[in-house]
Amino acid sequence: MAATVPLAGTEPKKLEKKPIKFSNLLLGGGLNMFEVTTLGQPLEVVKTTMAANRSDSFGGALSRIWARGGVAGYYQGLIPWAWIEASTKGAVLLFVASEAEYYAKSFGASDFIGGISGGMAGGVAQAYATMGFCTCMKTVEITKHRIAAKGVKPPSTFTTFMDIYRKEGIRGINKGVNAVAIRQTTNWGSRFGLSRLAEQGIRKVTGKEEGQKLSGWEKVLASGLGGGLSAWNQPIEVIRVEMQSKKDDPNRPKKMTVGNTARYIYGSNGLKGLYRGVTPRIGLGVWQTICMVALGDMAKEAVEKLTGEAVTAKH
Repeated sequence: MAATVPLAGTEPKKLEKKPIKFSNLLLGGGLNMFEVTTLGQPLEVVKTTMAANRSDSFGGALSRIWARGGVAGYYQGLIPWAWIEASTKGAVLLFVASEAEYYAKSFGASDFIGGISGGMAGGVAQAYATMGFCTCMKTVEITKHRIAAKGVKPPSTFTTFMDIYRKEGIRGINKGVNAVAIRQTTNWGSRFGLSRLAEQGIRKVTGKEEGQKLSGWEKVLASGLGGGLSAWNQPIEVIRVEMQSKKDDPNRPKKMTVGNTARYIYGSNGLKGLYRGVTPRIGLGVWQTICMVALGDMAKEAVEKLTGEAVTAKH
């Protein structure tokens, strides 16, 4: 009984903000750049192509991309948009998630709820700060290659960017940003929660106690399941692509919102249309997990040697 009584003079644990270190930002940016430059962008291009051309099969999408430029077709939008996104979204997430988690815990949230809250807030910030215009311009790149297929020399990436900006302003280059925000906040919330559930299941199967460290492969499996199953929100991604696409269709709503775009896709292609591109999306989630978890420890050691700081971020 005496063990449950707090000792006199014992103070409650002080709530502190997680520090934002240069080593954390460098690690996150480096891993994201590696992920997108290897398999990340090809999977992104396949996913976007299937979402934009919903009558295409998986093989048909691969053929369409190859026809746009061979191997280079699978990397369209990589430079500069995917690189800008990869190098900045991690920093935005760390800054905002740290603040949001701190304030959630200050109102009495548990570590688990605080973590989800921080991730979801960080995901929204990513969308509006950097990912909105980057995803928009990556999608526009596909339109540019459609023009090339008709025998017309397409404008450069930056010419296209400035044309959209002059005609439509900030809203034009951020078209579909609300859908990106919904995707990001549900991504981070579900990925965090599903990964934790997978970890619990792995512990039960392997007989490990709560809090006991998982092996490297067990971490990859748990995070991979969390990342892959987070593709349940693929309809939001298809809506995002449609909102940012430049295709001509008189049946499309002139002023597109998340709601009327969803109705348009459902009316044109049914429920299956809202899940086009889900297979490469799952593959992308698994590849991101392998990069962040499996390669994270090696990258962590390299960054710590380079900066002389201990990396505290969890990747």
